[in-house]
Amino acid sequence: MEKSPQGRTETVTDMPDICEETVFEGARSILCVADPSVHSVRLAYRGPDGAVLGSVEKAVTALAAGGQTPIMAMNAGMYHADMTPVGLYVENGVEIAPLNEDDGFGNFFLKPNGVFFVREDGSAGVMETDAYLAAGIAPEFATQSGPMLLIDGAMHPRFLPDGTSKYIRNGVGVRADGKIVLAITRDRVSLGSFARLFRDVARCDNALFFDGAVSSLALSIHMEIDAGEPAGPVVAVFAKADH
Repeated sequence: MEKSPQGRTETVTDMPDICEETVFEGARSILCVADPSVHSVRLAYRGPDGAVLGSVEKAVTALAAGGQTPIMAMNAGMYHADMTPVGLYVENGVEIAPLNEDDGFGNFFLKPNGVFFVREDGSAGVMETDAYLAAGIAPEFATQSGPMLLIDGAMHPRFLPDGTSKYIRNGVGVRADGKIVLAITRDRVSLGSFARLFRDVARCDNALFFDGAVSSLALSIHMEIDAGEPAGPVVAVFAKADH
C-alpha cells in the first residue's frame, strides 16, 4: 500500500477474474467487465438505517455485513455538499432524486450528460439524458452523471483531443453484447483520453463519466484505489447466487 502524490491510497492486489490492468496512452487503468447473465449490478447510497453511506469503503463494508460481499465497487455519480445526488438516482425501483435537466457549471452539466441504468431483469444501458427521458424506462437502479464520454460510438462533441485538465477518473460503459464495463484510471488523464479508453479498449459504444479526483475502487471489501474523499452513489458488482 502506498500514498500517491495526490494523497490517495493505492494497493496492488490480485485482481478478481472480471477485472484487468491495462496501460493506454501511457496511463494505467483497471477495467472490470460484468456479464448480466452471471453478475448482478446494483447501486447503493443509504445503509439499513437510512443514513447516507458516504464512501465506497463504508458501502462495501455495509453490503458485506448484510451478507452481500461485492466482487468490486466504485463511486457512481456526483453529489451536492449535503451528499444528495446531483441528478437522477433510483435504488430498488425507488426514485430518491429526480432527473436533472438544468444548465450549470462543472462536469455534470457539460452536456450532453446521461444516465446509467439497470432494469429489473439485470440488463443495463447508458443513454444521453434526453434520450433516456424519451424512452420512458422504469429502472430498478439508475444514476445520472456527466458528461457522456461516448454517444453511439462518437466522442462527446465538446472534448478536446487531450485537454489540460487531468485527474484520476472513473466511469461506466455498456457494450453491444450487453456487458457492463466499469473503468478507473490509476494515473491522471484528460476526458478525451478517458473516452478513447472506453472506445478503443473497452469497446463500448456508449459510456458515461462518473467523477474525477474523488474516484475510488474497492475489490471485494478492500480498497484498491482510495481518494480519501466522500462518495454519494456507489455501484457494486455481485456474483449471482446460481453461478
